[in-house]
Amino acid sequence: MKLRLHNSLTRRVEDFVPLDPQRVTMYVCGPTVYNYVHIGNARPYVVFGLLARLLRRLYPKLVYARNITDVDDKINTAAAAAGVPIATITDRYAADFRADMAKLGVDAPDVEPHATAHIPQIIAMIERLIAGGHAYAAEGHALFDVASFADYGKLSGRSTDEMIAGARVEVAPYKKNPADFVLWKPSTPDLPGWDSPWGRGRPGWHIECSAMSEAHLGETIDIHAGGNDLLFPHHENEVAQSTCAHSGRIFARYWLHNGMLSLEGRKMSKSLGNTYKLHELLEQYPVELLRYMLMKAHYRQPLDWSAAALEQARRTLDGLYTTLRDLADVPANPAGDLPEEFLAALCDDLNTPEALAVLSRLADATRKAADPQAQAEAKSALLGAGAFLGLLQVDPEAWFRGATTSFAPQALQVAFSLVGAELRELEGDELINGLVEERQQAKLRKDFKKADELRAALANLGIVVEDTPQGPRWKRASAAPVAA
Repeated sequence: MKLRLHNSLTRRVEDFVPLDPQRVTMYVCGPTVYNYVHIGNARPYVVFGLLARLLRRLYPKLVYARNITDVDDKINTAAAAAGVPIATITDRYAADFRADMAKLGVDAPDVEPHATAHIPQIIAMIERLIAGGHAYAAEGHALFDVASFADYGKLSGRSTDEMIAGARVEVAPYKKNPADFVLWKPSTPDLPGWDSPWGRGRPGWHIECSAMSEAHLGETIDIHAGGNDLLFPHHENEVAQSTCAHSGRIFARYWLHNGMLSLEGRKMSKSLGNTYKLHELLEQYPVELLRYMLMKAHYRQPLDWSAAALEQARRTLDGLYTTLRDLADVPANPAGDLPEEFLAALCDDLNTPEALAVLSRLADATRKAADPQAQAEAKSALLGAGAFLGLLQVDPEAWFRGATTSFAPQALQVAFSLVGAELRELEGDELINGLVEERQQAKLRKDFKKADELRAALANLGIVVEDTPQGPRWKRASAAPVAA
């Protein structure tokens, strides 16, 4: 099946034709490890991680690199504020990032280069740029000469004036041009630094990715991806550096950029203080709900994060899991071929909204199948497609029950007032099971007032009880009260 991707460089959707079909290369800009990542940071790793899965299915080999930026002024500031060595900050948050990605179901890259492990390559690239007349040294700095690269601005489509304004460039007397950007800068004794031809210093942010990409993927790569906030100046500068360092050869053949997240219609950013840290969300919500949220809009479009959107996503997943629970006895083989319409959606510029719509259609087909074989085939297709997206991976009963281990104290007091002392010693699922059974016994005694009181008490705990011909069963409410 033919893969088509939107190329930011040409601003159109194109057939993806790798330079070497036997070795496809992709580089995704990773985190600067000075704090926890927020949910907006996670979007590119989920969607481009999904692209990596698709590429591995379509081609014999993919080399996927996702870097760690572990030398940066934000890191220096965080270390100084905490009063700890810089390595303490970078080691901690790099480990936290990996742990969060693993919990979120994001596949690890093939290569995870660290900027500090590539200082020799960075220095060598800067030396080539200076030798070629594309960079210059000044007052302990090395700077890229923007005027030496005629295509500067082509990727972002910005004029020179727009680029100067957008880059918030430092006005410095040692610059030939205000738009010239730093490749190397001097370090004071209290800051990390390495010896170089221009004195003790550290690399600029942009040169790090160019050097790491070259070291692990080669001079020309197939795909370079990241958030559209990186389009300028970071990716624009990468193009300039890499193209000039490689004698004019193309740096990246396809550029992919994901849209940003907003929160209840407002821009989400650390500066506004309205970001949700990923590790906190992973403690509050099911992993699959977070993944669904990050895939429900097309990756190139903005995505609004809201309580209403979470509620809608939860209801959708509840519907899919209801199908799986009701048809638990139907055998399935999710390891079979993926449905053609599902793959077609993903091959159409990673159209995850359509891929999720296919899941709903497969669930309907599973319910409506006329015979056991057709039902088994439809369920297999549903589970296989879900697994590819990182969804429908838990037991349906576990999905509905969730990880309810703590409840609001006031809600607990109400529930405990209705039951005997033996139930008050229970916690989590055991407590819920006990309350549900107590309600069932009240119904059998025709004590409907007590049964209604217990149902209300369970609702206050965030639990919905469903009466079925097979007996009562319970699930977590879509928007359960949080523990106080």
